[in-house]
Amino acid sequence: MSDDIIDDEIFKEDIIEEAGAAVLPLDLPEKLIKVKFVHSNETEFCEYPEDFKVAHKDYVVATGKYGKDLATILGGYLLKSEKEKIKGIRSVQSITRKATPADMEKYKQNCEKAEEAFHICKEKIHNHKLDMKLISAHYLLEEPKVLFFFSADTRVDFRELVKDLVSVFRIRIELRQIGVRDESRVIGGMGVCGRDFCCHGLTDKLTPVSIKMAKDQNLSLNSMKISGPCGRLLCCLSYECEFYQDERKKIPVEGTSVYLGQVAYRVIEVNILTKAIKIEGPDSNIIITNLKQLDYNPATNSWKLIRA
Repeated sequence: MSDDIIDDEIFKEDIIEEAGAAVLPLDLPEKLIKVKFVHSNETEFCEYPEDFKVAHKDYVVATGKYGKDLATILGGYLLKSEKEKIKGIRSVQSITRKATPADMEKYKQNCEKAEEAFHICKEKIHNHKLDMKLISAHYLLEEPKVLFFFSADTRVDFRELVKDLVSVFRIRIELRQIGVRDESRVIGGMGVCGRDFCCHGLTDKLTPVSIKMAKDQNLSLNSMKISGPCGRLLCCLSYECEFYQDERKKIPVEGTSVYLGQVAYRVIEVNILTKAIKIEGPDSNIIITNLKQLDYNPATNSWKLIRA
């Protein structure tokens, strides 16, 4: 099968089938291409280009929220229903063209210029005594503009800094304040699992992560063990959380009474993956059992241990 994502066969792999699909609204096209911008690692949906072919991992020049820049093709999407469109698509950008060797060379030169711009901006921040951390500098591929990403604990008045930078670079300057998780997405790095940061290499959608997710998965609540280099809870805590929540509904949770004859035992430990359940009796004797040896009575909302 061809890698060209204009091929309908490839689009079909991304279809979410739904009976009685509604008519597509006029403001969104049926075929879309998803791209990932090289510098910021942010993804955007773009209109399907009719004038040229693109394939997975091709470099293209696309329009993003910061302007026209270099991006890579992730895949094609064929939208079939109103529900599917509302679920994941908030805006649609455009692909200008496939990246040429000249574009790739210009991007390489821009990276070298950006490194110098980073050091200049960092020095200017120090001179203005601003409480902000400069994260990266980036020249857009198709527009005379320099982007500076920074993080700060509070809002920063950088108007004088911008004037100073404009006098140096003589082009449009744009400063963007981002959070620590966004910083990891832009810069990248290696997580505790030994793989690239999820926010950098897997997805740019930073979903909320809570300590309850770690509790549901019986993980250590030591913040050092469940936090990423960004200092926030690991993004991967949310990946299997739904599975653990669903499985917990099928087994007795810690503290539940389990009856062996007339004797009430108490659940003290549950292993969701192996379904092993540890129960403790009134005389402190402990029994390790599993879900297959337990019987639940919904009428009395009680559990009973069945001896094999």
